[in-house]
Amino acid sequence: MHRRSFLAAGAAVAAAPFAPAIAQPARTATLRFVPQANLTALDPIWTTAIVTQMHGYHVYDTLYALDATLRAQPQMAQGHEVSPDGRTWRITLREGLRFHDGEPVRARDCTASLARWSRRDPFGQILAAVVDEWRAPDDRTIEIRLKRPFPLMLDALAKPDANVPFIMPERLAQTDANTQVSEVIGSGPYRFVRGEFVSGSRVVYQKNDAYVPRGEPASGASGGKVAHFPRVEWHILPDPATAAAALQAGEVDWLEQPLSDLIPTLQRNRNIEIGVLNEAGIMSVMRLNHLQAPFSNLRVRQAVALAVDQEEYMRATLGNDQSVWRQCRSLFPCGTPLGTEDLSPLNAPPRSLDRARAALQASGYNGEKVVIINPTDFPLIGPHGQITADRLRRIGFNVELAETDWGTVVQRRVRTEPVERGGWSIFHTFGSSLAYLNPAVSSLVKGPGASGWFGWWDSPRAQELVQAWLDATDAGRQLSLANELNRLAQDDVATIPLGQFTVRNAWRRSITGLVKGSMPYPWGVRPA
Repeated sequence: MHRRSFLAAGAAVAAAPFAPAIAQPARTATLRFVPQANLTALDPIWTTAIVTQMHGYHVYDTLYALDATLRAQPQMAQGHEVSPDGRTWRITLREGLRFHDGEPVRARDCTASLARWSRRDPFGQILAAVVDEWRAPDDRTIEIRLKRPFPLMLDALAKPDANVPFIMPERLAQTDANTQVSEVIGSGPYRFVRGEFVSGSRVVYQKNDAYVPRGEPASGASGGKVAHFPRVEWHILPDPATAAAALQAGEVDWLEQPLSDLIPTLQRNRNIEIGVLNEAGIMSVMRLNHLQAPFSNLRVRQAVALAVDQEEYMRATLGNDQSVWRQCRSLFPCGTPLGTEDLSPLNAPPRSLDRARAALQASGYNGEKVVIINPTDFPLIGPHGQITADRLRRIGFNVELAETDWGTVVQRRVRTEPVERGGWSIFHTFGSSLAYLNPAVSSLVKGPGASGWFGWWDSPRAQELVQAWLDATDAGRQLSLANELNRLAQDDVATIPLGQFTVRNAWRRSITGLVKGSMPYPWGVRPA
């Protein structure tokens, strides 16, 4: 059998307050970037937050990485060989790899990092189930011994989004996967400057002069990761109008997610370029907490699903320009081989508040409080929580909208306690379509319960279907299994899809070389 790849309404800028002055004594020495949200969690294994994964790509590196054609390429690895029976993988590290503390990268750092990642990540958990032993026979050789062949090994090691298998020192990788690491030490193109980190204001990275890029050109998350700027600063500007004004004034160089309402004004500025870097697109989702009432009750969850109108969610965050968004009633991205909207009668349109209200009345709901944790500083997420709160109140739920900054949402959503003790009921988020492309990579359709993604959906049948998909040898069988899994996950309300869209970045023409991929990468960017 051939190896199957797993990838086949804001104010006008003119009315905005002036952005804070950001000193730039040598403009070509520093890349000034405005990320989508504040960085509060620094461990990209502990959380799936995109902003933390972006941070991870500055600091860490991976054994393999996806190129622009979504093929796995060696990164820290020099290469690999597989035993004839497919049960032993031997990966050789490139020479000269060093961590930011000066220590060489050794094979045992890699095996410890992969073992920790595999306890946290859904794809890693699938791999871990067939790993007999992670070994390091010498400093440059990683040996993965398997109970049975695993054809998707490179796809797992090159996973691009949400718990990327970054490599860190063994002493840090020995940290429990459910606890954040205490230091930020990687071997990537930039090093994290802890002394200048101010959460809610600024994140600073300095070029890692000891980093030796690969010889080939950068392509997606792979290839030669050349750091052209000695220093990268992230400026946390949660107000969209302030961020856009700073870009227009030349006080920042690159804005990751300008508010849709502000795009026309930015486009009229001849010094600014607008473009889509993540051409795979984004999926928005709602996640419910299955551990606690009221959403431990399936019928109550189903009432919520019936209340969702995707068009309302998409228009609230992206406006009326339907060239950048679409409705998609699948947990696999629409427009991809598995992205079919084959729903059961339970979830099939038309959905309405009347259907949802009747379903809630018949569900046994007892008026338990529903706490929606929602960010006020994240324009692509915040309106979703407000819409959900309004729609759920209208059908009879007792709703509390707990609005905070995104960093607090990220910290709170890991909690499993009841809402009276700091827990939660619903949160909204989004991720690159690549993170949800199929049953191997997606956390939305797996049901491992307590070891799974926040919401902790528990479904042995879903686990069986994921494994059957992995074992399937033809595309028709894979599609049939994926459809069944999609219907099961939506009938059980593991996750509620809210729509699919693309994000436009905005940057000053004084920089060039931005690399396309699932998120903004720091390498390749250079003064124009």
